[in-house]
Amino acid sequence: MSATDSTLPRPRTLGRATVNAVVGLSVLYTLLPVLWLLLAAAKNRDALFGSDLLSLSEFSFLTNLGDLFAMEGGQYGRWYVNSLLYAVLGAAVGSLVSVACGYAFDKYRFRHKEKLFGLVLAAVMVPQTVLALPLYLMASEAGIVNTFWAVFVPVLFNPFGVYLGRIFSQGYVPDEVLEAARIDGAGELTMYARVALRMLGPGLVTVFLFQLTAIWNNFFLPMVMLSDQDLYPVSLGLYTWNSSASVSPEYYPVVIMGSLLAVLPLILAFALLQRFWRSGLTAGAVK
Repeated sequence: MSATDSTLPRPRTLGRATVNAVVGLSVLYTLLPVLWLLLAAAKNRDALFGSDLLSLSEFSFLTNLGDLFAMEGGQYGRWYVNSLLYAVLGAAVGSLVSVACGYAFDKYRFRHKEKLFGLVLAAVMVPQTVLALPLYLMASEAGIVNTFWAVFVPVLFNPFGVYLGRIFSQGYVPDEVLEAARIDGAGELTMYARVALRMLGPGLVTVFLFQLTAIWNNFFLPMVMLSDQDLYPVSLGLYTWNSSASVSPEYYPVVIMGSLLAVLPLILAFALLQRFWRSGLTAGAVK
């Protein structure tokens, strides 16, 4: 019995070691591109095409940073501000719209509610690239092509955010609390703004982060809608510079430095809002 018992912990130890090895490889696979980006952003053009990328020589991080914001009269700074407007403002308004729609689907009864929600779920499965041409035609009819609104308005409506809003409403907003608010004489809008929306805080942050990531990385819609480079987001602007780099190699260091700066807002947003996001993802499990 003792000989048999002595071998029992071994499979558990091997399983734990296997899991740790898989997790370690996954982390390494994820961090290696980021590490390369950090190292490449600190090198000059000659080092990028050489074999000494990992060496500590030819360090020109500040030079590349200055060249980035000086290139083409500071065009990158305008692109960065545009991306912040599109993503932060669009995610904030879009998350409010999505959570409000999800709350309405959950708490109110109206005709053909489930059929309409089925259409929302069907819209989740439609790729955004498929919608680019119809959106362009609609924007052309409205006369807003090549304007800020051509990119900003379409990102305000997210079917997946509506779906999440309904899930969060089911998990965080008890019907008993709403009934008590109605008995106290609160109107529907007042009840939503002062009672339900506070309970939906984690869900609102979660939808905001999903929206922020999607809008910040959005590329195809701005490419279809915009022709004025002053309205470009960072993703489209860096694409144009990267296309020019094959003819003008001086664009390579600034493209890499611009790519490094482009990921910072997403990292910062997830770091600051992580605790709300993690609690929001457990809403369905808690319910």
